Amino acid sequence: MISPLAYIHPEAKVGENVEIAPFVYVDKNVIIGDNNKIMANASILYGSRIGNGNTIFPGAVIGAIPQDLKFRGEESTAEIGDNNLIRENVTINRGTAAKGKTLVGNNNLLMEGVHVAHDASIGNNCIIGNSTKMAGEITIDDNAIVSAAVLMHQFCHIGGHVMVQGGCRFSKDIPPYIIAGRDPITYSGINVIGLRRRGFSNETIENIHNTYRIIYQSGLNITDALEKVEAEVSMTPEIEYIVKFIRSSERGIIK
Repeated sequence: MISPLAYIHPEAKVGENVEIAPFVYVDKNVIIGDNNKIMANASILYGSRIGNGNTIFPGAVIGAIPQDLKFRGEESTAEIGDNNLIRENVTINRGTAAKGKTLVGNNNLLMEGVHVAHDASIGNNCIIGNSTKMAGEITIDDNAIVSAAVLMHQFCHIGGHVMVQGGCRFSKDIPPYIIAGRDPITYSGINVIGLRRRGFSNETIENIHNTYRIIYQSGLNITDALEKVEAEVSMTPEIEYIVKFIRSSERGIIK
C-alpha cells in the first residue's frame, strides 16, 4: 500500500490501510490516520495531522509554513478531519502563534487550487470551489458552499448553509443561510434550494426569510433590526444563530 518510491520520515506515524503513491513526501512530526489515500506528488509536511478516510490528490501540499512574515518557526499544526476530498494542488498552511493550528473538519470537498491560509477554520460538509483563496484566520461554518475563484479577506467569517457566487471578493462577514453574490458582493436572498435540500421545513425557511427582510429591507440600523427580530420572529435555534452571528461580527456583515 506504500510505494517504495515514496519518502516516509522514520518518525512519521502512519495508520492502517493507508495507500501512499510514488513520489509522495511525508515529513517528520506527521500523523496520518487509517484508510487514507494519498496520490502521487502530494506533500504532507511537518505538523500535519490527517484523520481517517481522506483522499488527497496529486500536488496537494498540507502543512507548509504560513505565508506570514510574523511567523518565527513556532510549533503549530495543520489538522484535517475525516472523509475529506482534497483535490489537486490544494495548499493548507499550518498555524502561527495567533491560534496555533489550521483546521479542516469532516466531509469537505476542497476543489483544485484552493488555498487555506494559516489559522483558518473550515467546518464540516463544506464545498470550496476551484482556485478559491482564503486569507489567514478566516472561519467557515458547516454546510457552506463557496464557489470558484472567491477571494476571502483575513479574519472574515462565513455562516453555515450559505452559497457564495463564484468570482466574488469580500472583506466583511457573510451571515448564515443566505446567497451572497454580484459585484460588489451583496445580500442576494436566502439559500432556499440549499435549505430545502438539507431538510429545513417551510416554516423554518419562512422565519429565516422574515428575519432577513427586517435586517436588510426595513431601513433600520443593525442594532435596531436585531431587536425587532427578537421581538417579532419566533426565536428558533436558526434565528438565534443569525442574531448571535451578526452581534459577534467584528468586521460587520455584507450589505
